[in-house]
Amino acid sequence: MFANVLLQAMKARYQYRFYPTDQQRQSLAQLFGCVRVVWNDALAFSKSSKYPGYNALSKSLTLSKKTIERDWLNNVSSVPLQQSLKQLEVAYKNYFDSLKGKRKGRKVGQPRFKKKTNAQSARFTKAAFSLKGNEVFLAKIGNLKPNTIRRGESLRCRSLTGRKLD
Repeated sequence: MFANVLLQAMKARYQYRFYPTDQQRQSLAQLFGCVRVVWNDALAFSKSSKYPGYNALSKSLTLSKKTIERDWLNNVSSVPLQQSLKQLEVAYKNYFDSLKGKRKGRKVGQPRFKKKTNAQSARFTKAAFSLKGNEVFLAKIGNLKPNTIRRGESLRCRSLTGRKLD
């Protein structure tokens, strides 16, 4: 299922490859699925009426986590779920700016639903991970060691993007 997971530091964009344990792979798979479900639910809610904005979507996420049907969303860190809502907001902003001509370049289409078969990713902000030496601790997943680190370099970053590699 998961051969490895790539975490990307955003500013300098260094890429490190991590080989999680079987339990961590299962937790990451669950996280990627939850991020996809949150994105798709928010997108479906947005398409049914006018785009409600990040705050309303965040409130609806909190309420849906309290229901029995979506109780499993509590098993993963809430930060990547909130970040998927932020990414949806940016996608809508780019789409609306493109329609109005405020955005340079080609026209941007509407945000689309995410599929299981497409690339899976999750973004962690500083609240959801910590760096200890040459290890990364991800909330509700555990410590991950990179495969290799560049000579004379230590891990430093503000946000991480984890994605599934085949």
